[in-house]
This record gives sequence, structure tokens and C-alpha cells, in this order.
Amino acid sequence: MSDLSEPAVPESASAPADAPPAGLLPPAVRRAAAWSVAVILFITVGALVVFAAVELRAATVPLIVALLATSLLEPVMPLLVRRGLGRGAAAGLTCVVLVAGVAGALYLLVNSLVHSAPEITHALQQAGDQLAARLGPLGKSLQDTLKQTSNAGTSFAAQIADGVVSGLGLAAQVVTGAILTLALVFFFLRDGDRSEALVRSFLPGKQGDLVVLCGRQAFEAMAGFMRGTTLIALIDATFITIGLLILDVPGAAGLGALVFMGAYIPFVGAFLSGTVAVLVALADGGLGKAIWALGVVLAVQAVEGNILQPLIQSRTVELHPATIMIAVVAGSGVAGILGALLAVPLCAAGLGIVDVLRGRPGRRSRLKAERNGRPAEESGT
Repeated sequence: MSDLSEPAVPESASAPADAPPAGLLPPAVRRAAAWSVAVILFITVGALVVFAAVELRAATVPLIVALLATSLLEPVMPLLVRRGLGRGAAAGLTCVVLVAGVAGALYLLVNSLVHSAPEITHALQQAGDQLAARLGPLGKSLQDTLKQTSNAGTSFAAQIADGVVSGLGLAAQVVTGAILTLALVFFFLRDGDRSEALVRSFLPGKQGDLVVLCGRQAFEAMAGFMRGTTLIALIDATFITIGLLILDVPGAAGLGALVFMGAYIPFVGAFLSGTVAVLVALADGGLGKAIWALGVVLAVQAVEGNILQPLIQSRTVELHPATIMIAVVAGSGVAGILGALLAVPLCAAGLGIVDVLRGRPGRRSRLKAERNGRPAEESGT
């Protein structure tokens, strides 16, 4: 009996029938699908992180504010240590000065706003009446908006006065957050020099070096934003207040305080505070004074945009204006005014980390490398 065996079928002949569906797709489609999955995972993880940060804002907000305050005050520590103070004493003295400075600044701002609020409110209502008379239906809508804006502070104060329990709860949250923030600032200042060693103890080798470099770059970006913005806000508020005082605009001190606070919200804050100043001038002295007030605001903003920001912030913060606007809008959508305030420094820190992961040192590291005569890539290690 002859051995009849079936002829062997080549594997290549049966491969198309057993091939997975992905193998039938063009390579470009497979790459696009892989990138789509990666982007979806990244967005999902980011959304979960943001959601957790918002839900735990009683802890996350003091932590972020403490990091920003530490980035602003950190250069003081070496000066005090060189004068013979220990790190604990230097951190405590810095925190005492911080409390005194914040309390003084808040007193001046609140005092200016409280004394100027009636004049500003009355002037905004007058400006709304003039716009309604001149612009018809559009002016009427602007009048309603200004009336709601001018009455917002009064209604908020009435709500706090009517709800004593809620007012006490809000005060307790603010005090608790302030104490936690101050304690974190003290520990960050005192133990900041040990952070790199602590990271390397958990992540030795290249992983530790990478994490340390990312943290250093993020911290430098936040420090650059805080120092530069504070200095620019002080200069803007000073010169705009002087201009409004020369024009004899009512509530000039309060308007200057609004300009100072609005500077921490790029673009949006400057536009809103400048608009309020022009409307108050319009109500007080008519179109001529409003044009002069607009000229003062635009002149100061032009000096800021063309001279101050390139000179002060370009060495530390590298953010495109479009990135800043998107960050402000996204932050305000997630957490309101507080989110708009914190969005830009957090965005600067995140982009600093991305630069490190891509092998690109930040502007400060590149400038330091250029001064030392080394390539920029060597300065990040």
C-alpha cells in the first residue's frame, strides 16, 4: 500500500486567510490609529489629574500657591544663609517678611478699592447711561452689563452678611488654606536643598537625573513668571495711576489696584482693568477725558509689551501669546478666576518639562551655558 500524503501547503499561501484585520490596513492608517490611542490615553489621564486636583482643591491650591511663593522668595535664602543664619531661621524670617508684605499689600489694595468703589460704581452707571443714549440697543445691553458689574460687589457682600454661617465657613477655609500655604512655604524654603538628594535616593542613575532636571526647569519657569509678572504689574499700576491722577479721574487709586491685580491674568486682566478706567473717565469728563485715559492705558501697555516683557520675562519664560490665551481660557473654565491666575505659571512649568524631555534646555540654561562658553546641551546635565 503506497503512502499517499497530501502535498504540503506553503505557509505563505494560508497567511492571508489567518492574517489579523490590522495587517490589511495601510501602514499610514495603522500609525494614525496608534497615535490616536496615545492621544486619547493622554487626554484621559490629564482629565483625571485635573478632576482630582479640582476635587482636592483644599490641598492642591495651597500646594500650588506655596510653590509659586517659594519660587518668588527662594533667592533670598542664600543671602540670609551667607550672613550666618541657619536654614530654619532664614526660612522663618522669610515667612515673617512674607506675611507682613502680603498683609500690607492686601491692606493697601483693599483700602484703595473700598474707598474708590462708590466712585467707580457711580461712574460705571453713568457711563452705561451715556452709552445707552448714544448707541441705542447696543448701548442698552452695555448699560445692563455695566449695571450688573457695578452691583456684583454689593450683592456679594449682602449675601455674606445674610448667611453668617456660610460666611464663617468661607473665612475658615481661607484661614486654613493660608496657614497650610505658609507652612508649606516654610518647609519648601528650609528643605529645598535636600529635594534633589531625596529624588536621587528613590530614583538613582539617569532616571533620577531626568526627574531632577524636569523639576528644576519647572521651578525656574514658575519663578520667572512670578518675578517678572509682579515687577511688570507694579510698574503698570504705578504709571497708570499717575496718569489717571493727572487727568483727575475719580477712584484713580482703586483703578490702579485693579490694574495691579489684573496683570496676573495676561491679556484678559489688562483689557478689563483698562476698560474700566476708560469708562470711569468717560462718565466723569466725557469723550475727551476718556480718549486721554485710553491713551494713557495704551501707552503703558505698549511700553510693557515692547520693552518690559522682552527685557524682564524673555530670559525665563518662553510662552507664545496664543498658548497664554488658551491657558487662561482653559483655567478659567475649570476653576474660575483662581484657575485663570494659576493657568499660566502651570503651563510654563509644563512646557519647561516638555523641553527637558525633548532634550532642549530652557532659556535660562542656554544663557548660562553661553556665558560659560559651553554648548547648550551640556548645561542641562
